[in-house]
Amino acid sequence: MGKSVHLSVHNNSMKILSHKDACYPSFVKRLNRRAIPEDSVRDLVTDIIAKVAMEGDDALIELTHRFDGAKLTKSQLFIGEKEFANAEASVSSATREAIRRSLKNIHAFAHKSMRKDWSSKNAEGAVIGERFTPFDRVGVYVPGGKAPLVSTALMTAGFAQAAGVPEIFAATPCGPDGSVNPALLYALKQAGVTQAIKVGGAQAIAAMAIGTKTIAPVDRIFGPGNRFVVEAKRQLVGAVSIDLLPGPSEILILADTSAKASYIAADMLAQAEHGGDSAVGFLTTSSALLEKVRSEIEKQTMQLSRSKIIKEVLKSSTFLLHVKSMDEGVAIVNAFAPEHLSLIVKDEDEVLAQIRTAGAIYLGADSPVAVGDFLAGPSHTLPTGGAGRSFSGLRADQFQRRTSIVKMDKRAVEKSLSVIEEFARLEGLDAHGKSTSIRLKR
Repeated sequence: MGKSVHLSVHNNSMKILSHKDACYPSFVKRLNRRAIPEDSVRDLVTDIIAKVAMEGDDALIELTHRFDGAKLTKSQLFIGEKEFANAEASVSSATREAIRRSLKNIHAFAHKSMRKDWSSKNAEGAVIGERFTPFDRVGVYVPGGKAPLVSTALMTAGFAQAAGVPEIFAATPCGPDGSVNPALLYALKQAGVTQAIKVGGAQAIAAMAIGTKTIAPVDRIFGPGNRFVVEAKRQLVGAVSIDLLPGPSEILILADTSAKASYIAADMLAQAEHGGDSAVGFLTTSSALLEKVRSEIEKQTMQLSRSKIIKEVLKSSTFLLHVKSMDEGVAIVNAFAPEHLSLIVKDEDEVLAQIRTAGAIYLGADSPVAVGDFLAGPSHTLPTGGAGRSFSGLRADQFQRRTSIVKMDKRAVEKSLSVIEEFARLEGLDAHGKSTSIRLKR
């Protein structure tokens, strides 16, 4: 592979490069991403947030019509109990069972990862500790768009439900006719959602963060979305807290000769079918494996129902790299900070120990990312766009407030006084020292 090779899939091309290519270093350098929005995205989202802040429900109605084509009244912004009931009656038994099993795993995983109250004594004898209580009201965003993300409803609201959040508010876009997919509505209800609106995009995030006449603001916002949703979350930090910056789907696969090309191609195409700004990458030390994967992608794409969407992603944001060594592959992974990493190598434990920035890691040939998307238990709401350097994926303890506890008796005050008085002197805060010493005066 001395020269850059381009794969042609019915007039669509992927980027295929070898470490021997002259343009390889500059391409790899660009994979060190930062989650910084484009100016046009930032400016549009700023305007949307300002409009919602000024006009409230009227802005939501206008923006829903502009972006989703739906003409809603104020009373139709909310999903009513009748709609939830109709959805429950219409879903199949297979859908009910899939949702039940997924939610069962989510709850089990969430309960394992929740933080527990604890207490101890410090060196001076003061009782110290932490207590964890659920947020009072959280907002979850569930994308609609090209596909109803039923699993996302479970992997956001389901964690809030497990953590004991009493009010779970959901926002999801409706179709042009004002309807929401019944399976998605059923999933929201099963995951404990107490109130929901048919609004998507940056305007939904603004409504949850700021509030309107009919929508009370939430304490924290969770969930993935497109670049406009992610940017709205970023801009509204402070008005509300957020979980992380989860945007369009990503996968990076690192493999050696032990991997099977058909499995790798299938995982790449599974993420590509999300469409939009999805990113798909494959790294390998084997040029022969790369060629087999290239061939498999071409063959499998033609068999898929969303092949048109997939081809767009293959052309715009898919790359296959023949790396010089496994160490170089690991360095690229850590620079890219992928949402999903599929690791298929002989020395699994050794390579895994070097990975630092992936949102979720799937080990071995028989671990498809799709099982994490739908069933395994951990949330599929994960950092994208390079945000994995700073953020972790959604987890149950993010639905808990942390409060520290301190309790002292006279003996602990006495043992602490000299240190407190010294810090008070250093910082010129004599009232701090006196507030402690007064407790020892008879």
